Amino acid sequence: MARKETITKSDILNTAFDITREEGFSKVSARTLAAKAGCSTQPIFRVYKNMEELGDDLFMKVIEFFSAYYTAFPKMNDTPFVNLGIAYIRFAEEEQQLFRLLFLSEDRHGKSLYDMLNGRNGAVVREINNAKFYGCKDPSGMFMKMWIFIHGAACMALTGDYYLQEEDTIKLLVVSYNALLCVLAADRNPPA
Repeated sequence: MARKETITKSDILNTAFDITREEGFSKVSARTLAAKAGCSTQPIFRVYKNMEELGDDLFMKVIEFFSAYYTAFPKMNDTPFVNLGIAYIRFAEEEQQLFRLLFLSEDRHGKSLYDMLNGRNGAVVREINNAKFYGCKDPSGMFMKMWIFIHGAACMALTGDYYLQEEDTIKLLVVSYNALLCVLAADRNPPA
């Protein structure tokens, strides 16, 4: 009689996710994964050709996790890019290892920053459309300009160097958006 499979692909992926979330992706190895899953390395390599294939699936799972995080995040402001910015900064604070994997690693598994942020829920597209709706003439350019600030703030939050309260961050994002709106308008209509 054949032995019953007890460790599934989902079990392995979820265990790799847990290790990454707690200790960082660099701690995910066949050995640590097997020890945490309570199995030998054999079931891991039965469902995955190699650790790179597992890494690809894990990366996609973390993108999905961020997408769900953003979808569930309370929307507090109508100013474009503010809600996405606050969620991104908070994600850096609360999910440090996952943030590092997605947004600070060199290997993005063929995904652009835009792909990872936009996710399945279309977060970036929605924010760009929102900016256009509110009169921004270059909403994609606005996204890039705002993102420089937002990513910098998130990195500072990750390292413990960001001390603003959430309401202060919201005010700063709103002021930044409005200031950049003026800059973009001036770039489009330079004085004669």
